[in-house]
Amino acid sequence: MKQLLIILLFVWTSNYNLFAQAEVFQSYSQSVPGTEIAIELVAVSGGTFNMGNANGNLDEQPVHKVSVNDLWMGKYEITWEQYDAFVYATFEDSQFQDKSKLEALGIDAISGATPPYVDMSFNMGKGTHPAVNMTQYAALMFCKWLTSKTGIFYRLPTEAEWEYVCKTSNTKKDNLNDISWYDGNSEEKYHETGSKSANNLGIYDLLGNVSEWVLDQYDENYYKNSTEDNPWNKPTKLYSRVLRGGSWKDTSDKICCTSRQASNPKWKRRDPQIPKSNWWHTDAPFIGFRVVRPKIQPSKEEIKTYWLKAIPDF
Repeated sequence: MKQLLIILLFVWTSNYNLFAQAEVFQSYSQSVPGTEIAIELVAVSGGTFNMGNANGNLDEQPVHKVSVNDLWMGKYEITWEQYDAFVYATFEDSQFQDKSKLEALGIDAISGATPPYVDMSFNMGKGTHPAVNMTQYAALMFCKWLTSKTGIFYRLPTEAEWEYVCKTSNTKKDNLNDISWYDGNSEEKYHETGSKSANNLGIYDLLGNVSEWVLDQYDENYYKNSTEDNPWNKPTKLYSRVLRGGSWKDTSDKICCTSRQASNPKWKRRDPQIPKSNWWHTDAPFIGFRVVRPKIQPSKEEIKTYWLKAIPDF
């Protein structure tokens, strides 16, 4: 009986800490059960801002008012050690076979990534370097896996959320060398996450190092019809999807809060498989991602709808 009470107390305390954490809305570190990894997240209060750039490219116009909700954003880009925990996960584990547990999280099933056929880091570094060369589908599946492991809904940011965080954190070009790896200082490779200075919110590498997947379908004219409240241009086809922030190989004009990049099928041109991999690019060592967690956790049905809308249609 004493042992049972201890177990119940532990479960109750764990749940209480989770709810308390949500109430105070503070930055925290998310451990991932069954692994040795943790993901650090920064609390970002939502608000209203002007999205776009009146002096930028045509796909950054017109400038329009947008509101986003409170969220946590990854302090760092997802690293190889974090991503490999997913790539080489054991999906025969009972956790992934228990349909009731997955159903409670709005998940019908989880697919495991196919192991890469070459060193996808291209010898630029693994460990705490940013993971690269994954498709948006693979990044989304990492989020699905992370949700199933933690019981908390994680996803990619929307374009609007990403730009809001970038602009709110005072991530400006006048200190680019201090906060960013780009073609002017990268020596033609990515670098360890967090090796440059953080922005005002304590988030690293939001600009440069690797371009980051977001949720949206790319549409050069989307800003003309964007909604104001938490906009998300839901995907209707595989190409093209949006990346943000620029990378180690980009010129300084692309390393900014408003620049938009569209995915390209050429990034798989050296893939020897037929059909080409859903999981990996062979020519995109400049692409990575980071995760977000909405402060208001969606319902099971809302999560189901999210996966349905977000996952690419191959």
